[in-house]
Amino acid sequence: MRFRDVAWRAMSGYDLEAVFAIANKVHPGFFEAEEVLTEKHTLYRHGCYILEVAEKPAGYVLSHPYRRGELPALNTLLGSLPEEADSFYIHDLALLPLSRGIGAAGQIVAALTKHAEAMGFASIGLVAVNGSVPFWEKQGFVTEDRPELAKKLGAYEDAARYMTKTL
Repeated sequence: MRFRDVAWRAMSGYDLEAVFAIANKVHPGFFEAEEVLTEKHTLYRHGCYILEVAEKPAGYVLSHPYRRGELPALNTLLGSLPEEADSFYIHDLALLPLSRGIGAAGQIVAALTKHAEAMGFASIGLVAVNGSVPFWEKQGFVTEDRPELAKKLGAYEDAARYMTKTL
């Protein structure tokens, strides 16, 4: 990254209020309750990070093991991670406008890719929203046509796309 006072760090329970505030600013049309976001951190802390700019929260990522070709419904508690997880899932990558265009998103995607590879997963999946398909394509993701996911994708927006990256 080009700025010295920009850094990703492991998320803690103390960050969850900031995560919820950032989520509501970045994704106002994709509301998820605070307990839904908190559960992602509780279930898999190794996939949850905060982006700080000048030591203030400016973004976050929530990710966890899941199954390829499936995705959690928006604003729904998982209860637990699937025992037969065969893929890694990026639930949300949200950056405030001040932290966009500085390489932070690409940096955390690269770190999550290394993590998923180290854990033995063959792929990473996500839902691209807000016109982010070109960004994800630059990160090596491709759109997967999965008609069975149409209802869940539609809960985000008409342009939502299920994307995967083979590792």
